[in-house]
Amino acid sequence: MTVGAWRDDRIGSALRGENPAVMRRLDSGFAVIGDVQFLPGYSVLLTGDPAVQRLSELPRSGRLAFLADMDRLGEAVERACRRVESGFRRANLEILGNTDGFLHAHVWPRYDWEPEEFVRLPVWLYPRARWSEERYALGPRHYPLREAIGEELDRLVG
Repeated sequence: MTVGAWRDDRIGSALRGENPAVMRRLDSGFAVIGDVQFLPGYSVLLTGDPAVQRLSELPRSGRLAFLADMDRLGEAVERACRRVESGFRRANLEILGNTDGFLHAHVWPRYDWEPEEFVRLPVWLYPRARWSEERYALGPRHYPLREAIGEELDRLVG
């Protein structure tokens, strides 16, 4: 994927059909593949409303829809990673909101092959280099897993 202005406006670019990371449109927003893939299958659920900063800003029905989509994306990542990647262990789901000012949820696959010093810690404690090294950047080698996640999302409708 090429670096572009869509990264500066992830939700707006998704709404306009210009965000290449989007895997599927869901009820409450967009399932996107993560920019970094040091844990293959990392995905993010973006809200469909760029003005929404936190879950509590949504009406109850909107909160439930977002959480249901987060569950759906989490299960899709689990199913796809179990099928496509070796050593899949579990998926961690998080709503943090410390960096980006819009509602989003992270789905982090976790693996048996992770370094012992990190396998039981939050992903955010991995060395900073993992987040910026070119070898972990999203690219064509991740397309099969990306497609597998999208297929699982399709299967989980309803």
